[in-house]
Amino acid sequence: MDPAPLRPGPPAEVTATPADDRWTLRFVRELRHPPQRVWAALTDPAQLGEWAPFLADRDLGTPGDVVLTLVDGDTTDAQPATVRRAEAPRLLEHTWGGDLLRWELTPTADGTRLTLWHTVADRGTLPMVAAGWHLCVDVADRLLAGDPVGPVRGRAALAHGWAQLRDTYARELADG
Repeated sequence: MDPAPLRPGPPAEVTATPADDRWTLRFVRELRHPPQRVWAALTDPAQLGEWAPFLADRDLGTPGDVVLTLVDGDTTDAQPATVRRAEAPRLLEHTWGGDLLRWELTPTADGTRLTLWHTVADRGTLPMVAAGWHLCVDVADRLLAGDPVGPVRGRAALAHGWAQLRDTYARELADG
């Protein structure tokens, strides 16, 4: 299924922080959905399949091993992962290949403040990571609003403003 046209929202709040020999992207977005609904989108394999860059072989709502399969068109790459912490509906922490992802959900008057910390080996990839998550969160937001557009993954992201987002985030993260 080809995703419907997606016009990316405004840039997220982002920072880059050194973490030993790695780098952590902090990516913050406000969503107009309650934490319980956002939690379900982060953990339920069926919902992840509609917005995330990967497919999950099980619900991420409990600690333990999981396989997250990166999807790029017809190409897939199954990667071992581990859910380290799952405290519904506020904290999800898991590995994905060599990366560590920590999702925090904070209730707000209008919905949820979603904060993602994504730790990677190479600082130079942070703008690309931010652009990818930007599109994914836009797709998740539409899904939660009842207006699904289909997942935007891999090379398909280029048709939805990924390169411009990458350049925007490169500027934002230049001083981090």
